[in-house]
Amino acid sequence: MEGRWCRLEPLDVVRHADELYRANSADTQGRMWTYLPYGPFDSLGLYRAWLDEVAGREDPMFFAILDEQGRAVGVVALQRIDPVAGSIEVGHLAFSPSLQATTAATEAMALLMRLIFEELGYRRCEWKCDSLNAASRRAAQRFGFVYEGTFRQAVVVRGRNRDTAWFSITDAEWPALAASYERWLDPKNFDAEGQQRLALSMLTKECAPEARGLGHGEEVTIG
Repeated sequence: MEGRWCRLEPLDVVRHADELYRANSADTQGRMWTYLPYGPFDSLGLYRAWLDEVAGREDPMFFAILDEQGRAVGVVALQRIDPVAGSIEVGHLAFSPSLQATTAATEAMALLMRLIFEELGYRRCEWKCDSLNAASRRAAQRFGFVYEGTFRQAVVVRGRNRDTAWFSITDAEWPALAASYERWLDPKNFDAEGQQRLALSMLTKECAPEARGLGHGEEVTIG
């Protein structure tokens, strides 16, 4: 998946491990791993061993995110893939410091959404996170995901109960969100210093079902 600021390609240990480990090492306090069930990794060997376990799987299906210079700087996966229900989840987001809060990070999500809804024809995309992960909750809402509720004590992570917050985007909501992503990613939306003129959260907020007067539970035709 090729964008203006980034590229996504299937995770490959030989090609991506060294660059990912180097990029992740800039997070000296290991904050990017706080809400993930694995990491941080104390050595390249340990990180490679973990990549060996997950790369090449069909579910979860991992991708490396490459920056404008072609360097691997982050990982994301598609998981809980259910073709019959037309549902898929975006997860395992591990963005190194050089990718966090960048245009490339937003474009990577936009590319994944286009794959899910336009190329694969799925009806629903899910985003789930630890209810304590305020940054992930903000990111979900910024991307236009709708909060659906919290599953209490859904799983055990690192020896503690985790409440899981659920968010989703449906195929009915996607066209308006796609236009919002495209408008935000337009180079004209950034000034000479690279600062955004319009915030993505303001654009996607206008696409929420409540903002468009849409209800839920309408009869749909699948096929």
